[in-house]
Amino acid sequence: MGVRKLHSDEADIDEALVRALVDEQFPRWAALPLRHVESHGTSNVLYRLGDAYVIRLPRVRGSVPDPAGGSRWMPFLAARLPVAVPEPVAEGKPGHGFPFPWAVHRWLPGAIPVVGSLAEPEALAGDLAAFVAALRRIETAGAPVAYRGRPLTGRDSDTREVLGRLAGAIDSDAALAVWDAAVRAPRGPLPDVWLHADLQPGNLLVDDGRLSAVIDFECMGTGDPAVDLIVAWYVLDAGARQVFRASLGADADAWARGRGWALTIAAHELVYYRESNPFMARTAERVIGEVLAECRA
Repeated sequence: MGVRKLHSDEADIDEALVRALVDEQFPRWAALPLRHVESHGTSNVLYRLGDAYVIRLPRVRGSVPDPAGGSRWMPFLAARLPVAVPEPVAEGKPGHGFPFPWAVHRWLPGAIPVVGSLAEPEALAGDLAAFVAALRRIETAGAPVAYRGRPLTGRDSDTREVLGRLAGAIDSDAALAVWDAAVRAPRGPLPDVWLHADLQPGNLLVDDGRLSAVIDFECMGTGDPAVDLIVAWYVLDAGARQVFRASLGADADAWARGRGWALTIAAHELVYYRESNPFMARTAERVIGEVLAECRA
């Protein structure tokens, strides 16, 4: 039985395909068992390979990472970050009808944080701030530009259209007011920094409530530091959010832009995944609710 599809142009993936790809291209791992990993991710299908590895297969062409970028930048970032990040082990090629390159990474233990039931919310907020701060300090020479790192004005038209489509499901007038404030918030002379650019619950791993790893760097690159503030609304409650903000020293303009990024990403996810991915839709609804509640407060 194949993996459930989330996109109209998605490749067919099942265990028999993955077994054939591994056995043909990496015969040294032919004896290792395969197990599908249930995930709320929307870009890749995951299979555990033995105890030490995880296979990542892109669902669609737009999710195919630059192999050279991953092999160059992930080790560079890993050496400079306070928690574990993905370690590329091998790069697979298209085959057996699967049209995309695929990858084998080292398996990282941990659990996805359960938003709303965090064991150590303020401690986790401090961990997340330390991760973002460390990422921002890393040298950016030669780094790629993150597609989410550009000014919010480039998303203005699409975001207004999506918020209009959500009228009745959310307080679209309040959401538009948040968006207007975000677009107007000046960035000033802040330099571009390294961004993860997708700090959502499914891309974080925790151990005993503390951040143990950050995964899924396929949106990484450089851009506006406000982008990685989205984790404040995607993961944290109001109290922990203020710990996170204070730890990073985010001023009012950066916070407004970060809130705008959280709103535009969540609004697009809610429209796109309402039918195909209930977890993503529920997460997006919660984010929008947190953004609007903060502004009302």
